[in-house]
Amino acid sequence: MANILIVPISASADGSAVTQAVAAALNTGTFCALDASGDAERLICQGKSDDWFDAVVGETAALDAENLVVEGIRPDAEKIFLSTKNLELALSLDAAVVFAAVAGSHDVDYLVKKLNLAKQAYVTAPDVLGGFILDCAQPGVGEAVAEQTGLTFFGSSEKLNDLSELLHRSSRRLSPAQFRYNMIDSAGKADKRIVLPEGAEPRTVQAAVICHEKGIARCVLLAPRAEVEAVAKERHITLPDSLEIIDPATLIEQYVEPMCELRKSKGLTPEQAREQLQDTVVLGTMMMAQNDVDGLVSGAVHTTANTIRPALQLIKTAPGASIVSSVFFMLLPNQVVAFADCAVNPNPTPEQLAEIAIQTADSAQAFGIDPKVALISYSTVNSGSGPDVDAVIEATKIAQAKRPDLAIDGPLQYDAATVPSVAKSKAPESQVAGRATVLVFPDLNTGNCTYKAVQRNANVLSVGPMLQGLRKPVNDLSRGALVEDIVYTIALTAIQAKQMEG
Repeated sequence: MANILIVPISASADGSAVTQAVAAALNTGTFCALDASGDAERLICQGKSDDWFDAVVGETAALDAENLVVEGIRPDAEKIFLSTKNLELALSLDAAVVFAAVAGSHDVDYLVKKLNLAKQAYVTAPDVLGGFILDCAQPGVGEAVAEQTGLTFFGSSEKLNDLSELLHRSSRRLSPAQFRYNMIDSAGKADKRIVLPEGAEPRTVQAAVICHEKGIARCVLLAPRAEVEAVAKERHITLPDSLEIIDPATLIEQYVEPMCELRKSKGLTPEQAREQLQDTVVLGTMMMAQNDVDGLVSGAVHTTANTIRPALQLIKTAPGASIVSSVFFMLLPNQVVAFADCAVNPNPTPEQLAEIAIQTADSAQAFGIDPKVALISYSTVNSGSGPDVDAVIEATKIAQAKRPDLAIDGPLQYDAATVPSVAKSKAPESQVAGRATVLVFPDLNTGNCTYKAVQRNANVLSVGPMLQGLRKPVNDLSRGALVEDIVYTIALTAIQAKQMEG
């Protein structure tokens, strides 16, 4: 689906009429007028803009249109903050923006000023701007305005054939709103049973309730019911009847024999199994090993090692995988990108780094991101040298040889990988530089510091870490995870479980 957002730049511009005219001119275009009042105004005032954008993505996805022409928010002196959301709306829909202007009695200088002012809202995403449509009977005005603003003039609302080129932009991005909508929708359709070993941890209880209310997954809390109910009472949470709460003590005995069988090569005795199964992470992992649940999410109070170790012992790696790694989906303002490995492997070898790159590219693709893989270093191409750079060069060659179908390049500095203008000067021949959507860091120190810096300083939601390379989905949480983080990780786990069925 390709989208165009018609944004009126003045109260007098009839966005609805222009939008309908554009949709009609494109033949396959579908017109969509959004309700920018009511729920939109209420949610934005409450600081819940994301909820509205997610709802808009769902509304437009339901239209199942080949090409969609959406009417943006018209400036309103009493609700000026609403029209400031047009950029986020465009990014959420991955839409090209076309300004709608009315000439009336105004001269060229006035129109140039209005359009140049309108452009300022898009300085952080200039590639979003497609051009402008001008309702003007006087010939030559549109061309003169275009020359002075640098914007493409598409003519009057009766001459819109040139707009079709906007529907075939080479750069497509997955927006945070699209990612969130796709993730929640796919998780709900997967209908998976996810065990949460930290069953009485307050954030986990709240996340499990949200998952049941939204139909994201069927959660199983491992904790005595009294402890969960005490948390719910303290946080004023109503526990839904559908939410499973199981006392771990009632489950241990049924997993003793299966666990001894899985660990017989290590000589595990029933007494040792019972002792290890006191750990709810081990117990939850055994539930998954026996196909009683589809996935596991832990880490709100446990370390990464506590979460991963039982999985490596009882679940094992997936066929063809020699390493377990992690990926974070970073919901940047303009798009979603994947960061790896930021949680598991301290100092991967070139061979391991190549496998991490391939695993992450496949994960990104599975979640709707077009993978353009950059192996990050302090050097771009041949600007630096040394053992660390040599390792990234070798890893890049290994990954390219193993997966010639993927766009993989390195070494690239972070700015060369993500900023088109820097890429043009530092790596002009690269098919990845300036457009990277998968960023693979050379070691855990670099990756973990970078993801946390981006997450905290840029106020970016990071979803993950999602573990890659296991036979069944086990996912680790940061101990600083918010309730929202846990909900999304549960959704990721449900989707992984569905994908692993094949």
